[in-house]
Amino acid sequence: MKVAIIHEAPVPTSASRQLMMAFMKRAVKVMYLRLSRLVSYISSSEGWVSVGSDTKLEELDAAVVRGLGSVATLETLLRRVNLLKQLESRGTVVVNPVNSIMVARDKHLSMMELRKAGLAVPETAVVEDVFDAVEIAKKWGKVVIKPLIGSMGYGSILASDPDMVYNVGRLLQMHGLPIYIQKYVRKYERDIRVFVVKDRVLGAMYRYCPEGTWKTNVSQGARTETAELTEELAEVALKAAKALNLLYTGVDIGETDEGYVIYEVNATPQWEGFMRTTGINPAEYIADMVIEIVKN
Repeated sequence: MKVAIIHEAPVPTSASRQLMMAFMKRAVKVMYLRLSRLVSYISSSEGWVSVGSDTKLEELDAAVVRGLGSVATLETLLRRVNLLKQLESRGTVVVNPVNSIMVARDKHLSMMELRKAGLAVPETAVVEDVFDAVEIAKKWGKVVIKPLIGSMGYGSILASDPDMVYNVGRLLQMHGLPIYIQKYVRKYERDIRVFVVKDRVLGAMYRYCPEGTWKTNVSQGARTETAELTEELAEVALKAAKALNLLYTGVDIGETDEGYVIYEVNATPQWEGFMRTTGINPAEYIADMVIEIVKN
């Protein structure tokens, strides 16, 4: 069996290294591939993928995608997505599935899919006119403005002043970007990250905002502790994963006066903080899942 870990980082990240070790422990041949170095070839008779310009990539049983990398243009994003779809079309098991990665990556679309599945989400609006954003902020009070596509909390801004909403929205508008705005509904200065692999909930942790901040991302210094995995919490996380057709995911859940809401469902979650907090290494479960899917 041959498996590739696909990312764009020049040096494999912690999660990528753990996945590689998990597959090697199971006697699976594993390699690390950078998306920007993969080349898609198409001819009248066939299509294939090579590493660089001349090393044809032998048939892969599976590819675990750890990220699409930072892309500055729609064209580059489409190229990388289409290359992964080419692998899928050749019979490679791609985890997470390409379409699911794209739905989760798009915060607007993922909120629509979660709501359609009957899950609670924060009140959200996506606009192009900055004055629409300002009027929504006046109505909602405290709001969060986020990049439509982003990760680890970077670029997200908490605002209660309509002038700040105007200034941020105007900057986005000048760059031709939509304004994604959510009502701030957090009850405590924390959220919950729940890790799901296929039909199994591995565990949950609280992520507490660092002093003087509002973001709960571990990459930005959030403090973590193990959270009780209640039946309701597990059910919410599983439904969110299934709504976006994700084989593994980190689900970010908020506590409000009305109950749980889904903030985000991550298609390529990091798990260093989760592993340190809970003692559970998702890489082991992901490797077992991928092997099972390939064998079946």
